[in-house]
Amino acid sequence: MTLQEYDYAQESPSKLAASCLLLALTMKNLGGWTPTLEYYSGYCSQDLHPLVKRLNFLLTYQPRDKLKAVRTKYSHRVFFEVAKVTPMDMLKLEEVLKSC
Repeated sequence: MTLQEYDYAQESPSKLAASCLLLALTMKNLGGWTPTLEYYSGYCSQDLHPLVKRLNFLLTYQPRDKLKAVRTKYSHRVFFEVAKVTPMDMLKLEEVLKSC
C-alpha cells in the first residue's frame, strides 16, 4: 500500500519493511521486537515506532475505493486473508509500543 503513497517515498526500504514486520507482529499478538530482529534489521524498536504508527493510520483510514484489486487478491484464503485483518486501535497500539 505504501508504494501508492508519496509520503512514504523518503523512507528507506529496510526501515519500511522492519516497521511493517513490527506492526504485523503487534497486530497478530506474536510478540515484540526481539534482540535477534534488532541485530539483523539494524533498527531498535524505538526507531520504528513513528513509522509503525503512520502505517497503522494508513491501514485504518485508507479509502476503500483505492487499490480494490489488491484488497480482493489479499482477501483470498491463499493469502491468509490478510486484507481482512482489522487495524489496531491507535491508543492500544501506542500502549503496546510503549511497553516494547
